[in-house]
Amino acid sequence: MGHQEKPPEGNLTELMEFVLLGFADMPHLHWFLFGLFLIIYIIILMSNGTIFLITKMDPALRSPMYFFLANFSFLETCYVSATLPRMLLNLGTQRRRISLVACATQMCFVLIFGGTECLLLAVMAYDRYVAICNPLHYPLVMNHRVCIQLVTGSWTIGIPIMTGLTYQIFSLPFCGCNQINHFFCDIPPILKLACGDIFANEMLVYTVAMLFVMVPFLLTLGSYNKIISIILKLPSATSRAKAFSTCSSHLMVVVLFFGSAIITYFRPNTRHSEGTDKVLSLFYTILIPMFNPMIYSLRNKDVIIALRKLVCK
Repeated sequence: MGHQEKPPEGNLTELMEFVLLGFADMPHLHWFLFGLFLIIYIIILMSNGTIFLITKMDPALRSPMYFFLANFSFLETCYVSATLPRMLLNLGTQRRRISLVACATQMCFVLIFGGTECLLLAVMAYDRYVAICNPLHYPLVMNHRVCIQLVTGSWTIGIPIMTGLTYQIFSLPFCGCNQINHFFCDIPPILKLACGDIFANEMLVYTVAMLFVMVPFLLTLGSYNKIISIILKLPSATSRAKAFSTCSSHLMVVVLFFGSAIITYFRPNTRHSEGTDKVLSLFYTILIPMFNPMIYSLRNKDVIIALRKLVCK
């Protein structure tokens, strides 16, 4: 945990804007990166939009699992839209300045959507747990009202906490360098620009990360521990394969998303590399949302059938 000494008052100048460096160290590639990320953004919008659409249109996809998947697809679109459009603007115009208010707003939305995703992934794991470990009571336990409550809770619990965390971070005095070596306003690079002792703020960040990353991750692992133990006790190989197929795609997404998020927010400060932070952030804010629809659709027969129906209409 690194501490920063507060400079003399005479050296303090209040910053009203930041510069998002992004990929400024690769100026010869900025148009290539602009085209690449534009294509990725279009793929994310179309693929998640398609999954959201078919889960609402196809009567065969009306179970709680697909209700959660529809919400997850919509959430992924929101999550990516909090960072990618700004990155595309910076790459296209080479104007990297962002006001303090715009930076705080972006961070707040990224945190809210990221926290919601962690909670929703835990809810989806619980849904699979009930479906596989308690199938006879599944329609009763996961009724429509419960599903609505779980999704609403996932979306709303983080709003006051993440808003308060953002306010706390941007209440710090910023002085000296205003360059953020990142492609969006994330917590670690912003804290590096703060003056004075940031120990309390770092503790707050770790506490929130524990609540919204580690707790859902451990609950998800607990659910899958029970699921796997039940599946292994099934009598036939066919029934085991069918049970695994209903949760393997979700488990893959959980490992990818939580793994990269945990490495980003729980590494000691002494091991923080700005280049590594950018790569990890690209992974969980852009690349994983691009691959998620493929993971869910290619490993799910019901989704593939619904897609074929949509294409054939």
